[in-house]
Amino acid sequence: MKKNLVTLAAALLCAAAAQAQSSVQVTGLLDAYVGSMRYAGDAERTSTVGSGGLTTSWFGFKGSEDLGGGLKANFALTGYMRMDTGEAGRFPNDPFFSRDANVGLSGSFGAVTLGRGLAPNFLPSVIANPLGDSFTFAPLILHMNVPLFNASHWQATTPSDTGWSNEIIYTTPDFSGLKANLHYQFGEVAGSNGKKNVGVNALYFNGPLTLTAFYEHDQISNPAPTTYFGTTKKDWMLGGAYDFSIVKAYLTYGEAKSDDSPIKAKTTQVGASIPLGGPGKVLASWAQTKLTDVDLKRKTFTIGYDYNLSKRTDVYAMFMNDRITDQDTGNSFGIGMRHSF
Repeated sequence: MKKNLVTLAAALLCAAAAQAQSSVQVTGLLDAYVGSMRYAGDAERTSTVGSGGLTTSWFGFKGSEDLGGGLKANFALTGYMRMDTGEAGRFPNDPFFSRDANVGLSGSFGAVTLGRGLAPNFLPSVIANPLGDSFTFAPLILHMNVPLFNASHWQATTPSDTGWSNEIIYTTPDFSGLKANLHYQFGEVAGSNGKKNVGVNALYFNGPLTLTAFYEHDQISNPAPTTYFGTTKKDWMLGGAYDFSIVKAYLTYGEAKSDDSPIKAKTTQVGASIPLGGPGKVLASWAQTKLTDVDLKRKTFTIGYDYNLSKRTDVYAMFMNDRITDQDTGNSFGIGMRHSF
């Protein structure tokens, strides 16, 4: 009997050790809001129950396995979804796992990831503005990433989406708060084997100071299908934030240009996050994009309040004013809720 108990205890310890060496996590974030939306150039206002007021809703699986000697194998399969309809993706025909679909290794050398992952522009722009990755209300993100299909014909300044397929990413180790990511996307376009996307970003965190930057040299479209632009598009941005305790201030500046056009897009953004009401904060951001040679400007201002009900759940209210040269002004507002798991 005693011998059987010892054997059972040893088996349980081995099972526990094996479990500790690998893990799989079901994770995600759900965001829905009710609002009345009108962007610059819209002919009419739209009342809506929308998805992704402050963060694009997503879900999926992430995991890692300890291979020993400080080496880990990692994977991520995560996709976006629309909370208002239950449909997969950010928009029709968006790949199911358009957020992440990759495997890789990490260790003292840093990390290498293969598959679909973030583009260089995403993290620096999200970290350096107070409304994060809001594709609905964040002025910087709207100017960079969201085209308007209305009378304004506004084009996003980011050349090739916020995620890249067919990609290799190398992430450096952390050097006293500084980390960089090198991105290379294979074009995989028949007859254009030399066409590709390459880019780099850097993130620096030191107490109250945050600094970000990215550069992209893009020839391939995303998310799918990947096709050759017929030219080369370049995009860069510098950004930062400083937490003064009573207010966290944000500032970014970036430019975008295509080799087949003399027009250059110059984008400036300033923002602030102000603690107010316990676990709540006021969020404000203003962005301006000037298009050279055509005397065209877009100015967007958003102010709102975000209140944390818990570590995983918050509610928010946002108001946005959006202006484009020679277009009807748009005013939007929304009230929403986020829940992470």
